Amino acid sequence: MTDTLTVLGIESSCDDTAAAVVRLNSTATVLSSVVYGQTGLHADFGGVVPEIAARAHAEKLDHCIEEALTQAKLSLTDLDGIAVTAGPGLIGGVLSGVMCAKGLSAATGLPLIGVNHLAGHALTPCLTDNVAFPFLMLLVSGGHCQFLIANGPDDFKRLGGTIDDAPGEAFDKTARILGLPQPGGPSVEQAAKIGDPKRFKLPRPLLDRPGCDMSFSGLKTAMLRARDGIVLEKQGLTKADQADLSAGFQAAITDVLVEKSRRALTEYLTLRPATPTLAVAGGVAANGQIRDGLQRLCAELGVAFTAPPLALCTDNAAMIAYVGLTRLANGDIDDLTLSARPRWPLDSTAAPMLGSGKKGAKA
Repeated sequence: MTDTLTVLGIESSCDDTAAAVVRLNSTATVLSSVVYGQTGLHADFGGVVPEIAARAHAEKLDHCIEEALTQAKLSLTDLDGIAVTAGPGLIGGVLSGVMCAKGLSAATGLPLIGVNHLAGHALTPCLTDNVAFPFLMLLVSGGHCQFLIANGPDDFKRLGGTIDDAPGEAFDKTARILGLPQPGGPSVEQAAKIGDPKRFKLPRPLLDRPGCDMSFSGLKTAMLRARDGIVLEKQGLTKADQADLSAGFQAAITDVLVEKSRRALTEYLTLRPATPTLAVAGGVAANGQIRDGLQRLCAELGVAFTAPPLALCTDNAAMIAYVGLTRLANGDIDDLTLSARPRWPLDSTAAPMLGSGKKGAKA
């Protein structure tokens, strides 16, 4: 291995086709990051359709990679490795990326590195802010929500997580309930800006129980009942109703995440880290109210707070390339038997979360 390593990252776990080039010497530098979204393809369905997403990935991956290399002013021969999301995610999309990466690896002879998508989010603070281990990570996205103590690049301890819907999923379902466009997170946040969060009394699930586990399906059901009550009374929803319901929902999500973060920080601080840090990553980390609540909590407890730039909150390939670099630097690579995995927990020693299904834990 040379002192300087350059890796192409490929991400296709959900509905974003992404490619990026990241270089590592003394620090990591993102040379390019390209993301092709699919919002328009799924808009009429109220959510991501796995088959449509997989087909779109297969059609766009080569163009996305070519653009990433062009922006980085490099060719395939300038790379030291190819990193690709190998799970967890929608299996058709993950498979599209893995097969593309395998083809490039076979054609060029470059090392192949399969990356856990969750590790990409969890290590983003190391890429963007050079955060030191151990730090506490709140990984909060469309498909996952969990508290992790990151002790090293491949050493994670889960303190708790959602036992049902992830916050991002709850945002999307709430947007559908209220007739707001997808993706739900930005739509609900925008509507909430002019709403009254105290008009509706919505639950804060599991705050009456100890621990760091979370639940958001009951909040979604409460939203549905509140909406139905308004529709029954008024025969429809006004913009004011949409705004107030959005504000109440967002306030409930924020309260749960802040209180559960307080509990996770209490456990994390028993490790006496030299620089105690709470990091947040994932698509829901782009929500301004949630960030503000977590920042206030950290200021209260004397803990550093970090969140990636908005472009690196949502799915991207720069985070995948970075994890690939850390593994490549240690000589940890895969071969062409690399498999796509719909489920892949970061903490393999933790018990599966409740409601994870017959095939195992979602995260």
